[in-house]
Amino acid sequence: MARIVIKNGYLKGGSEKTAAHLNNLVKYIATRDGVDKIKNGRELWHATKKQQALVTEILREFPDTRELFEYEDYLAYPNRENASEFITIALEQHLDKIGDREKYLDYIANRPRVEKFDSHGLFTGGDEPLALNQVADELSAYTGNVWMPIISLRREDASRLGYDNALAWKALLSSKALEIAENLKIHPDHLKWYASFHNESHHPHVHMLCYSTDPKEGYLTRQGIKKMKSSLANEIFRQELIPLYGEKSQRRDDLKEQAAESLRELIRQMKGGVLQSDRMEQLITHLAERLQTVGGKKQYGYLKAELKNIVDEIVDELAQDSRVTEAYRLWWETRGRIESIYTETPSEPPPLSRCEDFKPIRNMVIQETLLLGTMTFEEPSSAEPALPEPANDLEIPLSDMTDKEEQEPIDDSGGQPSSDETSDGKESSDSWWTEDYKLAKKYLHGDEDAEIPQDFEKAREIFLAEADADNPLALYDLGRMAADGLGCEADAGEAYQWYEKALAVFHAAEEEKPWKYTEYRIGKMVAAGLGTEQDYLQAADWLTLSAEENYKYAQYSLGGLYYHGKGVEQDHETAFALYTRSADQSFPYASFELGKMLWDGIGCKKNQQDADRRFQEAFLGFVSLEEKGHDDKLQYRLGWMLLNGVGTDKNEARAKEYFEKAASVGNTFACYQLAKLILSDEKASPQDVEKALGYLSKAVEAENPYAAYFLGKLYEKGQHVPQNISEAVRLYTLSAEQDNDFAAYRLGKLYLGGEGILKDVESAVRWLIFAADRKNQFAEYALGILYFKGEDVPKDIPKALEYLKRSAGQGNQFAQYRLGKIYLMGEDVPKDVQAALGFLTAAAEQGNQYAQYTLGKLYLMGKDVPKDKEAAVRWFTLSAAQGNIYAQFFLDHMDSFKDPSVLLAGTRLLNHMSRIFSDNTPPLKPPGPRIDRKRRLKLNEKKRAAGHAQGDHEQTMSL
Repeated sequence: MARIVIKNGYLKGGSEKTAAHLNNLVKYIATRDGVDKIKNGRELWHATKKQQALVTEILREFPDTRELFEYEDYLAYPNRENASEFITIALEQHLDKIGDREKYLDYIANRPRVEKFDSHGLFTGGDEPLALNQVADELSAYTGNVWMPIISLRREDASRLGYDNALAWKALLSSKALEIAENLKIHPDHLKWYASFHNESHHPHVHMLCYSTDPKEGYLTRQGIKKMKSSLANEIFRQELIPLYGEKSQRRDDLKEQAAESLRELIRQMKGGVLQSDRMEQLITHLAERLQTVGGKKQYGYLKAELKNIVDEIVDELAQDSRVTEAYRLWWETRGRIESIYTETPSEPPPLSRCEDFKPIRNMVIQETLLLGTMTFEEPSSAEPALPEPANDLEIPLSDMTDKEEQEPIDDSGGQPSSDETSDGKESSDSWWTEDYKLAKKYLHGDEDAEIPQDFEKAREIFLAEADADNPLALYDLGRMAADGLGCEADAGEAYQWYEKALAVFHAAEEEKPWKYTEYRIGKMVAAGLGTEQDYLQAADWLTLSAEENYKYAQYSLGGLYYHGKGVEQDHETAFALYTRSADQSFPYASFELGKMLWDGIGCKKNQQDADRRFQEAFLGFVSLEEKGHDDKLQYRLGWMLLNGVGTDKNEARAKEYFEKAASVGNTFACYQLAKLILSDEKASPQDVEKALGYLSKAVEAENPYAAYFLGKLYEKGQHVPQNISEAVRLYTLSAEQDNDFAAYRLGKLYLGGEGILKDVESAVRWLIFAADRKNQFAEYALGILYFKGEDVPKDIPKALEYLKRSAGQGNQFAQYRLGKIYLMGEDVPKDVQAALGFLTAAAEQGNQYAQYTLGKLYLMGKDVPKDKEAAVRWFTLSAAQGNIYAQFFLDHMDSFKDPSVLLAGTRLLNHMSRIFSDNTPPLKPPGPRIDRKRRLKLNEKKRAAGHAQGDHEQTMSL
């Protein structure tokens, strides 16, 4: 490992002897002969007895010479050459103790192998030539301290890094003059320094002389020496430190994985109650007894020395575990490789309990000891995330699949009622279903059987001709084409005008003679607000007139109003009856709604068998209708059912075909589903991805809330599009404003997290409440956590409980587990074991491994509930099956101890230790500049908050 060696001697001026010494020293180091030695055979012989005796004498008189490169070489190869090199450098580095200033200056300027600039090798900052005698006289007369650093490198390092010549050293020392002055506690304007470069064959080095123009100024401490060395080392080895930083990062990642794996392996291997009779158990029990008699803060920094010693013993006992031992060895090894650059001899690792970077484990020992006999929760932070990620949150729910979709059923023959529906004397209206109108419909959707391609312009041309004849069906279709931008630019104003004309013709026909079909069409348009103001009450009246004439389409639409309580009082039973009457007339839309209600048990008893039967009826009916008259809503429904396996077997390929047909005429739901299918395919080509993004954009433009949400999520995550949080927020807002509670929840998360967007708690809470009011269980859970923690909003336990219970009531396992913990701990609410058991059981039955583990531990300990070993084993088994290592630990030790708390405390401490290894790696930076007083006060406050008493000064082990 490359490193640098610096020696710092000094001479105190003011005496005649010291003055002569400095004068001679200046001349010697400046004028020594620079000829390299010519090696011969004798130099490879063993060192002579005189050399060996002199080496022994030097080591006795000057022990620090053991750190020299030359001594390392002598130990490795004790020949005459290496002995000579060591004796020479050792004596010259201690000339301050055996000579005077003048001699030292002369020595460093003239000694052999000095690189000379003129008649000597002395240099300083700037370009002015130096007069050796003048400098020597100056130092002889100086009365203050003169420091004499010697900076040494190995030959290979000096050659490789370019520090094998005086000019390089002159540039380096000139650039570091200010830092040298700071470390010597000399004002920068007062610093005087001289140096010379000695190009030794093995270890080239630089001699320096440093002093202040103010003789009373300056002193050098150990810390100053370390800082001086680290500053020079950082510059010299700058390029070689870069890969070390990368190695440190890799080692940190390796340590994290190793610590986690070590912990898992330890728990698997702890069989037969290893810790039951171990020193660890004894120490923890002893500490627990002693802490019961201690008053005040029970933190390491505030404990008496004897209790600190017990804590240290527990930590060092943990360090005996082979996994901790190995992790600590790797950690210290990486630290030592960096430390060796800055220190002469890398320090040996102290006991783990005394290592500065691992101090947190000591307070964890105290914390775990105080928890003995109490209920604890062993879990990672992911056990109950503050803002969870909903699973499948982009799916249009079964119960909502048609709520957002225009529910305009298509009559057979392209909308024409069958003969039995026109036998009531309304034959004159048959003129609406002209051959031209039917042809236009075929051009609108395309008809493969008739070999008619999809052609929006041709369809519009024929519809316009029909509109001239006041055909309300053509007028209606023109309105829809204008609204969706089919064959023309999307224009809501133009669409309204066409709808208004169609509605007027329907009204005129109804006034001429009442007819269930026109009543139905008027009711549908009024309900949707097409060509008129939206009015559910008036729509219900029109649809009731038609439904009473047993018109299946009206029965279906009126059933929808009763289901949602629009224009009529909500009545699921009436809705179920109306859907049944419509479905029994072979109307598949009604069969589909019946399937939903039977599936969920709404307005009827839950019956999955009947639900499946109704879904099958719907699917077959939709296929028949779509074959007779291609329609995008039918195609979307069929695609949805095939994609989700509702009423038929799952078939993604067929589903995609239907979605593509529906998307081709602008069905926004089909565009959304098609985009999802394409983007979920890892093998999708760039062209397909671009096509999918186009579908999404088209659906967003048509104000489809699901598409806006999905595209927003892509921008948030940076998937398939560049990450753009602002665009994500815009899209989520569009979706949320259309009542998409998931989009509102996402907005709440973004504003609360403040990542890529300014944190805005007020907006976050507003959107979360928006979503919670729409029964979004995740938003309810998030609000409960916010009010419970009281970090971003004022703490409000009643509100927290309200939202958490609402979320738990919808089956949110995270909310159930959190409520179980709250009532079990009894800190913010009165302890309620029965309530806790209820919530924990609900979460456990949903497969929450942490709730299962908690129940197992409760029944094993038997402190808040009757002890029940069988129940404990059952819950532990379920939790362990999901990889819960603590649950598995208890299963392995069910009969080997009386109280699990002591043994578990040791295991929990091992878990803490693994996290500390993950979070602490050796520092790569040398000691930085001194911090100011305010900063130091803040750090001291943090230290006291971590449990260290004022005055609890411990040896600092970090660099």
